[in-house]
Amino acid sequence: MITVSPSAKEYITNLMAQESREEGTFVRVGVKGGGCSGLEYRLSFDNEKKAGDEEYEDKGIKIVVDMKSLLYLYGTELDYSGGLNGKGLTFNNPNATRTCSCGESFSV
Repeated sequence: MITVSPSAKEYITNLMAQESREEGTFVRVGVKGGGCSGLEYRLSFDNEKKAGDEEYEDKGIKIVVDMKSLLYLYGTELDYSGGLNGKGLTFNNPNATRTCSCGESFSV
């Protein structure tokens, strides 16, 4: 399961409204090889599910993740950081054993 913090819910909801996203749009999260720690997070809006996708909903936000990425992301919380070090969605991933300083890549 992937969850959403209250601040991430507010950020995602506002962003979808600003971009005039159509009904049925969801947040697609995933993992791909790369980054300074070996794996990097992927995050986008989408409205087409693919074979093998898992869908979750938390606080009214629909999240879709492919099965391969789910192995690395299970239990992750999407959060929003508006601090001085950067602004945007962050991944609180309990499976990550190491992350880079920017928080965009990790290893398990």
